Amino acid sequence: MPWNLEESIRVSIDQPIYERKKLMQYRTVLSLILVALAAVTGAGAADGSQSAGVVNINTASAEQLQMLPRVGPALAGRIVEFREANGAFRSIDEIIAVKGIGESSFEKLQPYIATSGATTLNEKVKLARTTGGADATG
Repeated sequence: MPWNLEESIRVSIDQPIYERKKLMQYRTVLSLILVALAAVTGAGAADGSQSAGVVNINTASAEQLQMLPRVGPALAGRIVEFREANGAFRSIDEIIAVKGIGESSFEKLQPYIATSGATTLNEKVKLARTTGGADATG
């Protein structure tokens, strides 16, 4: 007969006390592991570090481009104008040639942009603000 986890951790009054305590400890540890896994999985999905989709910078409208972090109407318009004047972006790093996008901006945009495929990002990406100054500890 195959081993059954449910039957093996079922606490029975007929079992000796040390076996019941051991089984209760197993249940507690298993519960803690499951809670920790759920917390880690939930935190990863909620912090925005995982890409919820991408914007194809070669086909996206100005409205779709505004879903990117730190891209408002003016910058989205400059991206569209640049694309219309110079043709399709061959690689995502070419977006740095657009006025208003530098290395720092590109690093924030990189996980969310593509040069092929469909635009799959369907909501505005909001990144936490960082301070560029010195460490607060001195």
